[in-house]
Amino acid sequence: MLTFIFRHSLLSLAVLGLPVVAQTASPQPEPGRSASLTLPDTLVVAPREAPQPMASKRLPRPSSTALSRSSDAASLLREVPGMSLYSAGGVSSLPVLRGLGDDRLRVRVDGMDLISACGNHMNPPLSYVAPSSVATAEVFAGIAPVSLGGDSIGGTIQVETRPLVFAQPGESVLQQGEIGAFYRSNGHARGADASATLASEQLSLNYQGSTAEAGNYRAGGNFKPAGPAAAGRGWLAADEVGSSAYKSVNQSLSLALRRDHHLLELRAGVQDIPYQLWPNQRMDMTGNDSRQLNLGYQGDYDWGQLELRAYNEKTRHAMQFGDDKLFWYGPVDGLPGPICQGMMCYAAGMPMDTEGNNTGLSLKTTLPLSDRDVLRLGSDFQRYRLDDWWEPSGRGMYPEVFININDGERDRLAAYVEWDAQWSSRWSSQLGLRGERVRMHAGQVQGYNPGFAGTDASNFNQAERSKTDYNLDITALVRFTPSDSSRYELGYAQKTRSPNLYERYSWSTNGMAMRMINLAGDGNGYVGNLQLQPEIAHTLSASAQWQDAQAARWQASVTPYLTYVDDYVDARRCDSGGMSCTPANLSATEGFVYLQFANTSARLYGVDLAGELRLGEVSQNNFSLRGNLSYVRGENRSSGDNLYNIMPLNARFALDHVRGAWSNTLEWELVSAKRKVSAERNEVATSGYGLVNLSTRYEWDRVELSLGIDNLFDRLYNHPLGGAYLGQGKTMSATDVAWGTPVPGMGRSVYTGIRVSF
Repeated sequence: MLTFIFRHSLLSLAVLGLPVVAQTASPQPEPGRSASLTLPDTLVVAPREAPQPMASKRLPRPSSTALSRSSDAASLLREVPGMSLYSAGGVSSLPVLRGLGDDRLRVRVDGMDLISACGNHMNPPLSYVAPSSVATAEVFAGIAPVSLGGDSIGGTIQVETRPLVFAQPGESVLQQGEIGAFYRSNGHARGADASATLASEQLSLNYQGSTAEAGNYRAGGNFKPAGPAAAGRGWLAADEVGSSAYKSVNQSLSLALRRDHHLLELRAGVQDIPYQLWPNQRMDMTGNDSRQLNLGYQGDYDWGQLELRAYNEKTRHAMQFGDDKLFWYGPVDGLPGPICQGMMCYAAGMPMDTEGNNTGLSLKTTLPLSDRDVLRLGSDFQRYRLDDWWEPSGRGMYPEVFININDGERDRLAAYVEWDAQWSSRWSSQLGLRGERVRMHAGQVQGYNPGFAGTDASNFNQAERSKTDYNLDITALVRFTPSDSSRYELGYAQKTRSPNLYERYSWSTNGMAMRMINLAGDGNGYVGNLQLQPEIAHTLSASAQWQDAQAARWQASVTPYLTYVDDYVDARRCDSGGMSCTPANLSATEGFVYLQFANTSARLYGVDLAGELRLGEVSQNNFSLRGNLSYVRGENRSSGDNLYNIMPLNARFALDHVRGAWSNTLEWELVSAKRKVSAERNEVATSGYGLVNLSTRYEWDRVELSLGIDNLFDRLYNHPLGGAYLGQGKTMSATDVAWGTPVPGMGRSVYTGIRVSF
């Protein structure tokens, strides 16, 4: 394995022609600051930053208010124009940019490309980051630079955890830390985190740990699920949303060594999620253990900057039924039967296990060629292995182990070149080219028994399962800045994504097995497609930004965009003649259906608006307004259907007040009714709603206190991307769970938090 990685690393270096021996500079970076590198004025310091798309957004370290409101790192992105979230588990929502989410976004955490190792994508990349450890987050929508893109079509999210710090000159040892805690009334959510640093001028050691736990949350208003789901409500409160509890523990230890203009960092992280229940999936996460090692190097040379990274992530993931989900059956051939309490019976259920191993290498050089030109060269390599198997448990699900994905392989090798040019004080541009090779393979599979597998397993085992894609990304961006008060930008991008392992290699058309493959939270069943082609997206985007000359009183921006996707991986009703691919399935206009991943053509277009206005100061009270509005329309151009999980028109407005160390915010969130739904998936429409949130924060010395109320008026609402409610009852069944009930949003929640630094 190490020989294999080393060989590819040398190949990348040779192809890019990078200098591996360089002269170093002598003075040290300014001590006591974060681990960024600087050089004397006589040498090139940090090369000029790329002209990032104006639609990109850099978020600072989250405040205590943000850390108290949610334990989900993805929630920190909610105020980015064009951003929405697929609802999922309490710490595992999935970000969506302009209608494109999940694997269509490249999500990097401290330079690592993390992968969701689950047939329901219950462990997305941002679920491995505790919000308290986030230092910054950058969002690149659509026209993401090729140095940050790859294997994605919707954009890039780049999250950095807290950088390591070093002691001041002459200071023997730097000791600092921070502790925090929060409580939220809805679901009795509570948690705590701690961070501690011990550092000299050249060596820094940091520990970070956090824990978060919550019970089922309560919906607003008067939530009452309809149909069979209501049958077993005896153990849930009247307005309780079943299967929404969770517990998560994250820990990391980091070591950094700084010498002259070189920085070497090693980060080790572990995650333990003993349970995270899922209101829009038929199964729950009953365990997620992850181990991460991340080694990075950054160096400044007289010819430019060099960055290297190597990482490994191992994930052990398990799913079963949580306490709110039931499965009825009697004893089968000596296997355990149900445990009954009155009319409620609990059974052995259906254990599902996944193991993923993700290894990556990346290399990047930044070369200042002249005062006008900067060149970036780089290479990425990722080796991913996945096994997905289900132990026998009874009622037809025995005697063999069901092998869903066997020795799944997905390997990426990429190289890119990116050129920035500052033509004048008014004009700048960026051009980028990226090539990738994606190789995929999966071994032979089997069902619980021949009757359960039908002919699907034999057909799959006899098929050609090795796939190789050659993908090409192109970006072109030009910016015009006629004055200090205005900027304009036009960009084009071609982005490519190869299917994931579940989209290509899940194989069974047995209804139960199909319902276990669901990346969308819609309650439907899915089967893979060996013939899937990579998605190729063409995006055209324009941006305009205006502000006062000092950028101190007001600013406004507008970004319209259009994306056309060839071979978009959508879904169609399965008609292959498999066990669940029946004529009735093709014609159903209500209820849950069975689908196969399939290529089609898609078009998405929309606009993002954002603005800020400083209202002024009255008796040392400063007031300001900010807001954003987003609209996206998604169409399946082949069938004329609407794309699934597209956010309707939505807006967010906030009135901010600051007086010294005291700050307050009144927030209004508006979402219009969702009527354009996917008929192929029998997607359920949702009504429009408005939510009012309040928060206050006070800071003094080293203490920060926060207090707030979300959903002030306890409004009952359904988030348009919340999925189908599958939080209780016999969720394994195709018919015993009510279709047509979306997952309700959270009702009123009072939260408070405290942070103390030392």
